[in-house]
Amino acid sequence: MAVPMRIPVSFGDVFPHGAFVLGVEADRDFDAVKAGLSDPQVRDKETGLKVWLVRVLDAAPDLRAGQAEVKVKLAAEVQPVPPDTLAGTPFRPVEFDGLTVTAYVDQSRKTPRVGYSLRARGMRAPMVASARSGKAAA
Repeated sequence: MAVPMRIPVSFGDVFPHGAFVLGVEADRDFDAVKAGLSDPQVRDKETGLKVWLVRVLDAAPDLRAGQAEVKVKLAAEVQPVPPDTLAGTPFRPVEFDGLTVTAYVDQSRKTPRVGYSLRARGMRAPMVASARSGKAAA
């Protein structure tokens, strides 16, 4: 049995209460930065595209301090543009397409633990409820 490294998951399973973009930044290869390379940005191993980190606020109300912000990696040649803000707020609701999760062992701690890395093929503004149900918005 072959289990893929990147396991496909639905957006609703990972973010059942929704998510908001906090920012987008280049994923830097710290060894390349130390070496003084002109382009120290991480490249996706499968596509060769640049990797971008999308900082996301998980809207789940029951998260403990420090658990609400996660990073989702996106591979794209140019920096992805987040969806527009909600009118009158600083919040940018987002949904990710092609979301995958990769488990890894975090050995940087005194007691190793399992960690998870999220990747997506793309991001977009969420569909409104009426669009999901097939009804036109009034």
